[in-house]
Amino acid sequence: MAILLNVSLSSKLPPFSIPKARLSFSKPLPDSSLYRNSDSATPKGNGINFDHLQLSVARGSFVALLSASLFFVDPALAFKGGGPYGAEVTRGQDLTGKDFSGKSLIKQDFKTSILRQANFKGAKLLGASFFDADLTGADLSDADLRSADFSLANVTKANLTNANLEGALATGNTSFRGSIITGADFTDVPLREDQREYLCKAADGVNPTTGNATRETLLCN
Repeated sequence: MAILLNVSLSSKLPPFSIPKARLSFSKPLPDSSLYRNSDSATPKGNGINFDHLQLSVARGSFVALLSASLFFVDPALAFKGGGPYGAEVTRGQDLTGKDFSGKSLIKQDFKTSILRQANFKGAKLLGASFFDADLTGADLSDADLRSADFSLANVTKANLTNANLEGALATGNTSFRGSIITGADFTDVPLREDQREYLCKAADGVNPTTGNATRETLLCN
């Protein structure tokens, strides 16, 4: 029994090798749109589609340029038309002697513009803005100026014959010195007392559109 045990212990077992674990990862498939077809003229080993890349870069550049243009707009274009019925830039412009006679310029924006000797005869200027504008010597005869804004405007030596200024604004340092106001309607126009007194000295006539006497609309004594 001892002999058998000794023999079994002394006998060598055959070598046993433990296999090593191997990790394998599959490579991601490349974007086929970046590679040329097999019949491309690109040399073998370099299958990148440079035409596609250039097109992508070009598109990206165009989008960037378009986005930038939305933020950097020519300031003049912001006032293109000046108002819903205008076809020109009229805000902050030198429009000396320009002819606007008979035109429909409802709600047109003439803020801070130079309008010396400009012709607005018979023009429709309902709700137009002449804020801080220079209307020295301008012809506003027969014009519809209802609810127009003349705040801080210089309207000296202007022709306001038969103009309808019902509800117009004339706050601040608005000046009508030397203007012709025969037949003009100043109903509900908020004037400084000194301006009112000055205009009453030259007020006469009746507005042909409203039938209101100029002196009455100025609340002259």
